[in-house]
Amino acid sequence: MKIKLDRIISIATLTASVAALVLVLKRPQPVAPALPAPAVAANAQSFQNKIEQLEQARAQGQSGAEVRLNAQEVAAAIAQASGALSSPGGSNAGGAAGSGSSDLSGDLGAGEPSVKDYQVNFEGDIAKGQFLTHIAGKDVWVTLEGKLGSKDGYATFDPTKIRIGDLEVPVSLVNDQLQKRLAEQRDRLKLPENVGAIRVENGEVVVSNK
Repeated sequence: MKIKLDRIISIATLTASVAALVLVLKRPQPVAPALPAPAVAANAQSFQNKIEQLEQARAQGQSGAEVRLNAQEVAAAIAQASGALSSPGGSNAGGAAGSGSSDLSGDLGAGEPSVKDYQVNFEGDIAKGQFLTHIAGKDVWVTLEGKLGSKDGYATFDPTKIRIGDLEVPVSLVNDQLQKRLAEQRDRLKLPENVGAIRVENGEVVVSNK
């Protein structure tokens, strides 16, 4: 009986391991729809216009002025900054609004996993990000959800949900490491001098000036 029980446990463990592997390697549901390149370019221009409005308000002495940015505008700005979109009117935006297609391994430094095919979206007060990275020789999709905010002039991110592929990972298992990595990249999280705070509200990023 003991032999049979051990065999059943072994089979169950193997089945669970295979199922977990399948979930990890499976492409999850995208967090944002893809849009054509012209729409990405238009959203990048819209992002820039709103940031200029914020700067103009500050120059006129209007402290606490706000602009609201949707997910498509934010994604387009990221694509432009990473080189996936050469300019607001550029034609090499191979990705789409809500997503980008850029290998950021050079920015992350030697030994770091490459990040590409990223997407962003916002629902309520939650920010969602999804990207493709290379882990242990496999391309794996990582999805993060959490609260985006700011403190002492730096952007902050507190995760509420993490998925690798289609497998949800307890936040408590990885949050310490995530926060450590964010601390190491603190310079990249510094807000522009004219920005006082950021938050996600009603599915948009609200940016206020100082």
